[in-house]
Amino acid sequence: MHQKVLLFVLLAAGLLCLSLVPVCQAQDLDEDVDVEDDLDLGLAGTEDDEEELEGDEQDETPPATKTAAPKVTYRAPEPMGEHFFAESFDRGTLDGWVLSKAKKNDADEEIAKYDGKWAVEEMKDSKLPGDKGLVLKSRAKHHAISAHLLRPFAFDAMPLIIQYEVNFQSGIDCGGAYVKLLSETPDLDLDQFVDKTPYTIMFGPDKCGEDYKLHFIFRHKNPKTGEYEEKHAKKPDADLRSYFTDKKTHLYTLVVNSDNSFEVLVDQTVVNSGNLLTDVTPAVNPPAEIEDPNDHKPEDWDERPKIQDPDAVKPEDWDEDAPTQIPDEDAVKPDGWLDDEPEYIGDPDAIKPDDWDEDMDGEWEAPQVPNPACESAPGCGPWKRPMIDNPNYKGKWKPPMIDNPNYQGIWKPRKIPNPDYFEDLQPFKMTPFSALGLELWSMTSDIFFDNFFITNDRNTADRWAADGWGLKKAAEGAAEPGLAAQMLTAAEERPWLWIVYVLTVALPLVLIVVFCCTGKDKKKTPATAAEYKKTDEPQPDVKEEEGEEEEKAEEENGKSAAEDKSDEDEAAAEDGEDGEKEANSDEKEDDILRRSPRSRKVRKD
Repeated sequence: MHQKVLLFVLLAAGLLCLSLVPVCQAQDLDEDVDVEDDLDLGLAGTEDDEEELEGDEQDETPPATKTAAPKVTYRAPEPMGEHFFAESFDRGTLDGWVLSKAKKNDADEEIAKYDGKWAVEEMKDSKLPGDKGLVLKSRAKHHAISAHLLRPFAFDAMPLIIQYEVNFQSGIDCGGAYVKLLSETPDLDLDQFVDKTPYTIMFGPDKCGEDYKLHFIFRHKNPKTGEYEEKHAKKPDADLRSYFTDKKTHLYTLVVNSDNSFEVLVDQTVVNSGNLLTDVTPAVNPPAEIEDPNDHKPEDWDERPKIQDPDAVKPEDWDEDAPTQIPDEDAVKPDGWLDDEPEYIGDPDAIKPDDWDEDMDGEWEAPQVPNPACESAPGCGPWKRPMIDNPNYKGKWKPPMIDNPNYQGIWKPRKIPNPDYFEDLQPFKMTPFSALGLELWSMTSDIFFDNFFITNDRNTADRWAADGWGLKKAAEGAAEPGLAAQMLTAAEERPWLWIVYVLTVALPLVLIVVFCCTGKDKKKTPATAAEYKKTDEPQPDVKEEEGEEEEKAEEENGKSAAEDKSDEDEAAAEDGEDGEKEANSDEKEDDILRRSPRSRKVRKD
């Protein structure tokens, strides 16, 4: 009973899943319609006449019945708390930003200019009408744009937190979306912002081919030489592919603390962390000792761990001239071998060409063909014994190898104190920076940037993220297709998934049908003797042995019952005793007639 109930539950669940497919499709379509309606309302009064006419034509169509989808209202984030830079682009302009007018020194003249286009606009598939951002519009061009901070950021006891949003609206083939924190220098000119402009930190996503990166690079100043060297943080352990391919808005955050620890977060989840002293390449501090460049290996230095035994002597019976193979002396020429027949003969059917010139071409000879006489013979031509490996072959004798008593190991130059050694235990104290810039090359356009924020307070950064990226995430989640729609979309991209879906749904249904509808019939439980006594239904035939055993058992039960009955009847009156005997006699006769084989045979017929 419990198994049947379970099977029916599984059947109901399968039918429910099948019924959800069209419902989820309709719901997803309704949600898309709601988003489009919201966009139309948000952009009302700003579209041109042609778009208004198109809107009127759409309004004439009768509205379809739909379920209201969750709506997220956009409100521009407002910076609260201590911050050094905050930009949401919701003013719709590039006020405060400077486009570079410089050229790259190491590039061809045709592409040396930083003439890539920038625009402030909404995303192509925006779920938040009114939310604008900075968009890289050109492909295969150099782009450079920057803006000054409210005040320079100095690395002291407070952490550095920089975060911003990126959406690869059209995917990304080869290009970056990283930012540079431009160092505060007297000659910093944002009009001439190029790739060589000094920066303090470079941070953000970058991709080319199948190489997905999330840079964190800082320039460290050598306290002895004053030169700067780039230090690259270790690669994240997380898989970064989806951040470049899912066409969603992602929040990139870098936190550098005064204790030299750092964290890299995507969508407020840590994907990389470490310490500036131990988890960057090359290391911040050079080694205390280095190999002496003036040290040279002595001429008598022996690096051989093994040498030939100088005392070894070649054995007298060692034959270096013995061949590797010798004729098999035990071989016997097969019977029927044709010694006088050549293996190949001239083709008897060949004819000299008419244009054959013996003066020019030489004497003509018929082409060689296999001798037909050799087809039935084991072989033709002179018979030779087959070659076998020479058991006495030893090759050239060499002395055995022994441990070198003069072995001195692999030579290495001696260590000397590093003249360039220094120890910087606070690499966090980097060069102050006063501007933020994007200097990018991309083979894909429409890269969307938004909500740049630099602060030294984690709570302030979290509030800014909640007011900006949090709204985008909520809006994208509201417009996210249901599970059924996602499964259908995945199947369109990968048709082989249909097989998985069919097996997942059909196999349980087939098993349910097999167990419920094609199970073996259970044997009917035979009725007891008491049940037959209550009705006139004939008893089924049984084996003679079983019938005899049942008759004996019934007779014994009858005797014991009669004895008990007689004891009770002794106290009764004689008249009652006579009546009971007559009644018992009638019952016994009926019982004998019912159990007789003849009676059963008649009933069966």
